[in-house]
Amino acid sequence: MWKSCAAAAPLAAAALLMIASGSVIAQQTYPTRPIRFITPYAPGGSTSVLARLVGQHFTERWGQNVIVDNRPGGNTVIGTETLAKSPPDGYTIMLVASTHAILSSLIKTPYDPVKDFAPIAGLGVSPQVLVLFPGVPANTVQELIALAKAKPGQLNFASSGAGGPTHLSGELFNIIAGVKTQHIPYKGAGPAMVDLIGGHVQMFYSVPINIIGHVKSGKLKAIAVTGENRIKALPQMPTFAEAGLPGFDVKTWTGVLAPAGTPKSIVDKLSSEIGVLLAMPETKDKLDGLGMAAGYRNAQAFSDMIKSEIATYAKVIKAANIRID
Repeated sequence: MWKSCAAAAPLAAAALLMIASGSVIAQQTYPTRPIRFITPYAPGGSTSVLARLVGQHFTERWGQNVIVDNRPGGNTVIGTETLAKSPPDGYTIMLVASTHAILSSLIKTPYDPVKDFAPIAGLGVSPQVLVLFPGVPANTVQELIALAKAKPGQLNFASSGAGGPTHLSGELFNIIAGVKTQHIPYKGAGPAMVDLIGGHVQMFYSVPINIIGHVKSGKLKAIAVTGENRIKALPQMPTFAEAGLPGFDVKTWTGVLAPAGTPKSIVDKLSSEIGVLLAMPETKDKLDGLGMAAGYRNAQAFSDMIKSEIATYAKVIKAANIRID
């Protein structure tokens, strides 16, 4: 019996070595099949545009299809939980936005926003634009504040999901401006935009990429943008500081996540390719035209940013007493 065990030991060791070697080879040749790219939002929003941009780059560089999989609902929980439960092999990744750092301070999520994910890269930061249905009798921030004070609770602002940056923007505007506008949540920016253009809601705080075309066509009117600078796509639009509300400054960031446990070599390969994409002049020009500043962060820098944002938003939410209805 002892001899059988002794003979089996080298075989077991050899088998483990073969498995380990196979894993290393798989990582070195990655990817060898299509990649699933989840976005936890409805189609038609900025995340879909960014996911297609990144996915097309991966496909061109590696010759493997990248399938954008929109998984909206549950304040991004549905799509994010899907990622958390996916195999950590690099074949399922997700486009993530600021909501990821906000939600855990508002509800109990079925995943840990830090421990259950492997950050790949940060893509950039976008300011928030306040857009109105053209029928709203206000063309400036100060006129809107006066209107909201005259009609408390009668103006509705849409959001792309309760607990997200667009919701937080509306609640902070209420506090800073001393008004009461009513929150109407949607399952993504696309559906919110449809109802805003249709006049079913009056206000929306959006990343520029979602509204520039509608503003230029006259379907919406933009009255102010967060941040220190005006955006090139709508140079006539003032910043909130210029419009007399300097304390209002909310931005939206985006990035890419993988499930926790994804091999570092795969994370690094994905991150490096995103860095190549964002460094391309044509990419910067395209994002700039959509009102988004490309800002690559490698895996570690993006991880640090997520942790910092979670702590920052937790303080803001507590101070403003913001809750999901």
